[in-house]
Amino acid sequence: MTKRIIPCLDTTLDEQGNAVVVKGIEFENLTYAGDPVTLAQRYDTQGADELVFLDISASYEGRKTMIVMVEQIAQHITIPLTVGGGIKSLEDVELVLHAGADKVGMNTAAVKNPDLVKHATEQFGTCVVVAIDVKRRFEDSAGKTSVELEDGTDAWYDVVIYGGREYVGLDAIAWAKQVEALGAAEILLTSKDRDGTTGGYDIPITRAIAEAVNIPVIASGGAGTLEHLYEAFTNGADACLAASIFHYERYTIGAVKAYLRGTGIDV
Repeated sequence: MTKRIIPCLDTTLDEQGNAVVVKGIEFENLTYAGDPVTLAQRYDTQGADELVFLDISASYEGRKTMIVMVEQIAQHITIPLTVGGGIKSLEDVELVLHAGADKVGMNTAAVKNPDLVKHATEQFGTCVVVAIDVKRRFEDSAGKTSVELEDGTDAWYDVVIYGGREYVGLDAIAWAKQVEALGAAEILLTSKDRDGTTGGYDIPITRAIAEAVNIPVIASGGAGTLEHLYEAFTNGADACLAASIFHYERYTIGAVKAYLRGTGIDV
């Protein structure tokens, strides 16, 4: 299957209440990275395959997704738009879709209420993307799926929610299988350990989850070089999500795709 390149807009509200794109490291120390609509237009023009808009503080702050911002972005792009953050009910899903989203992402709400994934799929079809944020754990591993890391040691991967603030104690691989069974169309897999580091995707968990499920897996967290995207694609990722390399104009979408085509990856 053709591989996809997906820029991500991690968005929150600044002190004045304005929507701003931010970037941090391991979900913390967030810094300003741009205007959501401006960046969305840039990536649409450059040839991105899709765009992800994540309202990263909505669930933690207990508020709704920025619907007005979703509407503005949808009006300025032609590529598919996935929206996540603050989705807690079927009404929220419907609201986001009516605002212009093509897909809806769930993380915290899916963990708290797995049936929401099932019911959303039944009502709205194959538009549900379950975002799974993970963190490597080396303790309390009883009953968890062991994953061999790059250095030969073993770890298990815990699911984290509320923008990386709360550890669930839930085996990420088991959870991935469960959300597939509930009807999720895709999994957006983000490694908290790698987020914002530009040190490369978390290949062990990307490969493990891609092997465990039959739905597409989007690798996220850690892209810093062209080689990092190639590595993710050759280890099971169906799409690569990236932010820093695009926001700070280290690469264009076109440059990424040209490199990947040169390596034999069909993008």
